[in-house]
Amino acid sequence: MFKRDGDDFLSMAECQYIIKHELDTLRAKDETHVPGYSQAKLYPGKSIIRRLLSKGILIQVFPLHDKEELKRLSFSWYEKVKLSLQPLDDIRHYYGEGQALYFGFLEYFTFALVPMALIGLPYYLFDWEDYDKYVVFAVFNLIWCTVILELWKRCSASLAYNWGTLSRKKAFEEPRPGFHGVLGFNPVTGREEPLYPNAKRLLRIYLVSLPFVLVCLYVSLYVMMIYFQMEGWALNVHDEDPTFWTGILCFIPSIIYAVVIEVMNLIYRYAAELLTEWENHRLESSYQNHLVLKVLVFNFINCFASLFYIAFVMQDMVLLRQSLATLLITSQILNQFMEAFLPYWLQRRRNKKMMRKVQKKRTMQGVELPLEEQVRLEADMSTYLGTFDDYLELFLLFGYVTLFSCVYPLAALLVVLNNITEVYSDAFKMCRVFKRPFSDPAANIGVWQLAFEAMSVIAVVTNCALIGMSPHVKAYFPDSETQLILWTVAIEHGLLAFKFILTFLIPDVPKHIQIKLARLEFESLEAFKKKRQLHGGKCWKPWSSARASSEEERRSCTH
Repeated sequence: MFKRDGDDFLSMAECQYIIKHELDTLRAKDETHVPGYSQAKLYPGKSIIRRLLSKGILIQVFPLHDKEELKRLSFSWYEKVKLSLQPLDDIRHYYGEGQALYFGFLEYFTFALVPMALIGLPYYLFDWEDYDKYVVFAVFNLIWCTVILELWKRCSASLAYNWGTLSRKKAFEEPRPGFHGVLGFNPVTGREEPLYPNAKRLLRIYLVSLPFVLVCLYVSLYVMMIYFQMEGWALNVHDEDPTFWTGILCFIPSIIYAVVIEVMNLIYRYAAELLTEWENHRLESSYQNHLVLKVLVFNFINCFASLFYIAFVMQDMVLLRQSLATLLITSQILNQFMEAFLPYWLQRRRNKKMMRKVQKKRTMQGVELPLEEQVRLEADMSTYLGTFDDYLELFLLFGYVTLFSCVYPLAALLVVLNNITEVYSDAFKMCRVFKRPFSDPAANIGVWQLAFEAMSVIAVVTNCALIGMSPHVKAYFPDSETQLILWTVAIEHGLLAFKFILTFLIPDVPKHIQIKLARLEFESLEAFKKKRQLHGGKCWKPWSSARASSEEERRSCTH
C-alpha cells in the first residue's frame, strides 16, 4: 500500500501508474523457470507478472483504497443529490486521467442532450402522428451532433492541459504486458524487448479475425430476419382479432429481439477480446484500436440494422418508432440491472459475510481493522474492467439519438434520464463495489472520439434520407423521383461539406491554451539555450527524451 508523505508533486494515481509500469515491464531474460516453482517455465521476453498470474502463483495485483481520500471523494461525488458538476479534479487525483475523462464526457454528453430533449418533448406530445413536422427536428439533429463533438474536443483539451497530459507523447510507448515474441533489440530505442513479425500478425488479422467478424455479422442479420418473421406473425394476429392483449403481443417480438441483441453483444465482446489478444499487438493503443473496431462494427450492425431495414426497405415509420422505443427502453433497463442493481446486490452479500468476520476479530482483539484484513476485504470485490463498456454504451445511445430520433423525439429525454442515473451508479460502483483500478494517463478519449465522429457522419446521411422520404418533401417532386434522389444527395453532400468546414473552423484546442503551450515551449527553449551555454556549448539534452528536440536544435547541438 503506497502512502504519500505530504508531497503533492505527483498525484496518488500517478504514483500507482509508475509502480504498475515497473511491474508490467519485468520480463524474463535468462531465467528458465520461476524460482521455487519448477513447473512455471519462463521464456525470454515473456512478462513475469502475467506468468505468475497464469500459473496461480500470484493471485491478484491491485492498489488498495485510501479510506480517508475515498470517503472525501464519495461525499462530494455521489452520496448527496445535488445539481452541480462532478468533482473531476478529485476523480483524476484518485483514479487517474482516463477515468476522469470518461466521467467528464458522460457529464458533457448529458448536458449537451438537454436542448434536444427540451425540443423533442413538445414534438412528441403534440405532433404524435405527423412525421412530416419532424423534418425540422432532423435538421436540428444534424447541426447538434457536429457542434457538440467539436466543442467536446475543446473541453477535453482544457481538462488535459490542467492535468498536464495534453502534450503527452506516445512515440516511445512501451510494449503491452500481453505482447510476446523472440527477445531482441528495438532499433529505435536500443532497448531489449520482444520482437514479433508484423507479417504474421497481418495474416492472423486477415485470414482469421476478418472472416470471424463477417460470420458474426451474417448471424446477426439472420437473427434480424427471424425477428421480422415474429413481428409479421404478431401483426397478423392483431389484425385478425384486435384486442388489448393482441396489442401487447405486438411489442413482444421487439422486446425479445432487444434482449437477444444484448446477449449477442456480450458473447461477441468476449470472443473479440480473445481474438485481439491472439493477434499479439505490440502496443496497448494498437490493441485497443483493433478491439474497438471489431466491437463497434458488430454492435452497430446488431443494434441498428433492423432500424435501417424498417426505415428504408419497409418504409414503415410507425413500426420504426415502435422498434426504436422498444430497443432503447429495453436496453436501458437491462444495462441498469446489469451495471447497477446486480453488482450492488452481489457485492452487498459478499461484504456482509466478510464484515461479520472482520467485526468478530475487532471485538476479540479490540483493535482497528488491520491491513491484511483490508486486503482480504478488497480482494473479494469485483474487478473493474476499464471504461471500454462504458464508452460503448454511450456510443450506442448516441446512435439511437442521432440516427432516428426524428421519428421518436423522446429518445433524447430518455437518454438524459439514463445518464443521470449512470453517473451515480458508476460513481457508487467505483467507490464501493469495484477494486481500485490502476490509473491510465490520457490526453483525450482516444479512438472513441473517432467512433462518435463516424456515427455523426452516418447520422447526416440517415437524416437526409428520412427527410427525402417525407411526403411534404416528395410533394415538391411529384413527377420525378430521380430529381428527389438527386436533390437529397446534393443536400446531404452539402451538409457533409458544412460539417467538415465547421470541424476545420472550430480549433480543437482553445486559443488561450495554445498561447500557454507556445509560451511553455518558448521558455523551455530559452532554458535549454542557457543550460547549453553553461556547459560550454555542449548538448546536454538526452536523445532518448520523450520530447524530441526540433531539427534546428539538433543541428545547433555540437559535441
